[in-house]
Amino acid sequence: MKKTHALIIAIASLFLVSCGVEKQAIYIPPTPNVINLALIKEAQSNRFMFLDYGIRLNVMDNRASNNILRKYDASVTSTPEVNVEPDVHSFVNESMRHYMRTLGFNFDADIRTDYIMQVTVTEFNVSYLSGVGWSGTVKMNVEVYDHDKILVYPNVPVSGRASKMGVSTDWELASLALNTAYSNALADIDWDLIAFFLNKSNHKPTNGNDSDFEPNVIRWFITSQPKGADVYWRIVSSTPDVKNTNQNFLGSTPYESTETLDIKGLKMNNAGNVQIEVSIEKDGYVTQKKRFNVEQVIDQKEISTKFNLVKEED
Repeated sequence: MKKTHALIIAIASLFLVSCGVEKQAIYIPPTPNVINLALIKEAQSNRFMFLDYGIRLNVMDNRASNNILRKYDASVTSTPEVNVEPDVHSFVNESMRHYMRTLGFNFDADIRTDYIMQVTVTEFNVSYLSGVGWSGTVKMNVEVYDHDKILVYPNVPVSGRASKMGVSTDWELASLALNTAYSNALADIDWDLIAFFLNKSNHKPTNGNDSDFEPNVIRWFITSQPKGADVYWRIVSSTPDVKNTNQNFLGSTPYESTETLDIKGLKMNNAGNVQIEVSIEKDGYVTQKKRFNVEQVIDQKEISTKFNLVKEED
């Protein structure tokens, strides 16, 4: 009887001990938020067919920070963990090739005559600000070299911005804002001018002819939305025969004038290496710039463009 009683007590004690052991908590790491990069707007199909020269693309990622999330004020204690798929360099390289092929550019046609397009990504991020929502920003620099490694399209900055109203936890909307900004940056590239260089008919044969161009009468028409922006211009040259100049004030938008274009040192065999940079400045708006190849300007006898101004972020 005593043995039976002792056995019951032992079993009861073991049960109580086992019930008193706390279960160990299993740590489940938070799922990171994801920005999915995608080319959401296709280029105009076959816009530049039958170009004489092919082109090669080289993309560099030169961002000061690899963080895809730049600002986030929805939380004062922590910043969300955000991944980007695919990585920025791979995405820009592949999507821009697709975009350019759709336009009609011929990739890797002939290594002896192909032009080189150098694209440097300087900014690629998204932010969330209360009252504003999601804002995407993309900035790149574009250069084009001919088959003799001569710079024909000097370092031209392009940019794209986009905003989408929504909640701070909507990462699909964040992706849309950034992808829209990238599409706007692609649209900001002067594809017509790049295609211009890839046609033999647009290259005047020198045959040793290095005579100066006669002064040409050029029509200027520069406008902006909104109007009232200051217009400046300067010479950007990649040939030693023509010197770069400082900015010169033209007037305010809408600016329209007919003037003589007389550039010292400009010759028939170097006009393709000289550009006119037009910039727009207005308080409260981002400064914008566009460049025009002088050879093309002389052929068309005008510089005509419109700037859609973008408000500065606070």
